[in-house]
Amino acid sequence: MTGLDREDALDRVEELVDTVENDRMPVPVREVWVYGDVALGLDPVDRLDVYLTKDILMDGDPDREDEFVESHGVQGVGKTVRADWAGEHPEHLRANPNGHAAPEKCLAAHLIDDEPIHLEVCNASFEDNVTQRLRGAVDREAYEEILDPRGACLWVDGTRSDDAFEKLRNSELPFPTLSESLEMLGLEPEQAETAAAEIHAWREQQEGATVRGDVV
Repeated sequence: MTGLDREDALDRVEELVDTVENDRMPVPVREVWVYGDVALGLDPVDRLDVYLTKDILMDGDPDREDEFVESHGVQGVGKTVRADWAGEHPEHLRANPNGHAAPEKCLAAHLIDDEPIHLEVCNASFEDNVTQRLRGAVDREAYEEILDPRGACLWVDGTRSDDAFEKLRNSELPFPTLSESLEMLGLEPEQAETAAAEIHAWREQQEGATVRGDVV
């Protein structure tokens, strides 16, 4: 697995926040978090894990949907992603297997290239989704779907957290091990160890840019 030097990873995080802050996104973004390796202060960072909380789309212009069905064969533009964004960035327009515009894939196409970055996109905040995902993953024994709870909020509702960036740069965010974190969320020690091992194994299998969308 090819990762990133820590300084390069942190520079890339700042670039991502700058882009979310300054560019017109396919959907409104409310929060930007980082979690996992980069939050732990590791060097190098095997994969850069970024979490985006997206808001409800209120300015999508659904009347333009037929335009993009005809030009790109993609449904839902104007309903699930902004039509003006799609018109300006048609090269970043992505669809799910059913041919509907996929917000998480559009965000990934706009924000990241073929680089070791994993993007999580959800309508719920990071902290809420950590709990929701944990419950569902444990019920299904699909531990690799658990969201690593060790995260830092860098940007929310247009405001950047300079304090969080400084602590990231100085590796000053105190976090326990993954299994210990999962125990704090209610897992039994043996179950937490198993879950942590499966999460690490899943991450080691990932290459290049990856994205996962979630709805809570």
